[in-house]
Amino acid sequence: MVLLESVCASHGAHPALIDVRFAVEPGTLTVVLGPNGSGKSTLLRVVAGLGPTVTGRVCVAGDEVSALSRRELAKRVAFVPQTSDVPVGFTVREVVAMGRAPHQGAWLQAGPDDAQVIEETLGSCELERIADRPIEALSGGERQRVHIARALAQAAPVLLLDEAAAHLDIRHARACHELVRRLVRERRLACLAAMHDLAAAGRYADRVVLLSEGKLLAEGPTDEVMSASLLEQAFGVAVTISDAADGRRTFSAS
Repeated sequence: MVLLESVCASHGAHPALIDVRFAVEPGTLTVVLGPNGSGKSTLLRVVAGLGPTVTGRVCVAGDEVSALSRRELAKRVAFVPQTSDVPVGFTVREVVAMGRAPHQGAWLQAGPDDAQVIEETLGSCELERIADRPIEALSGGERQRVHIARALAQAAPVLLLDEAAAHLDIRHARACHELVRRLVRERRLACLAAMHDLAAAGRYADRVVLLSEGKLLAEGPTDEVMSASLLEQAFGVAVTISDAADGRRTFSAS
C-alpha cells in the first residue's frame, strides 16, 4: 500500500532522508522510531506529499505521490500531524465531517454516503456521546480522538500519525494507541506512525522502521528491530530490555 524506493530528501543543504526504502502492508501498524532529528516527521510528510523535494520513488496504492492531485492523494492518505489546530466554534460531529471534503464537490455538499461514514466513524472512535459538544470544550485526549476520527472519515487506505499520543497522559495515550491498533485491524489500514515511546512501540507495532541521521538503520518485525544493540546504535545510549510477567516489554537507558 505504501512503497518507498531509494528515497532521499533534504531541507536546503541539510539531508533529511538518505536512501530510505521499505513498504507498509494493509492491516499493519508500522512504527517509525529514532532520536530527534532522525527524519521521522520528514518521512511522514514525504508520504503525505507535503515534504521537501524528493528523489527516488514514493508510491501509494500503486501510484507515485508526485503524480497525484491533492484531492486524489487525500482520498488515499490521511495525516494526523504532531499538532492540529482546534477549529473553535465547531462541534465534534462537524469536525469529523471535515474529513469528507476530498469526496465532495466544489461546494462541499454532504450526501447520504457522507452522513453514514461520519456516524460510523463517530461510533468506531467512541465519540457518539460527545458528538454535539464544541471541540474547544473537550479534554486533550478527547480532542486527539476527534482528530484521528476526522482522518478516518477520509476513508483513506493509508493513515499517517506523527506522535499522535505525545501530549497525552498515560491513560489517554494507551487509549489512543489501542484505538489505532484496533482500527488498523478492522479497516485493513496501512498505518505509519512516528513515536518516541519505546514501550508503546514494542507493545502495539507489527513492524518497526528505525532511523538514525536520516538513514534506515533497520526495518522489520518489532522484536527483531527493537533489540538492545540496534536501539543503542540509533539513540547513542545503552538500552536495557526487560520482559514483564504479563508479556509486556520495558525499555530503559543505562
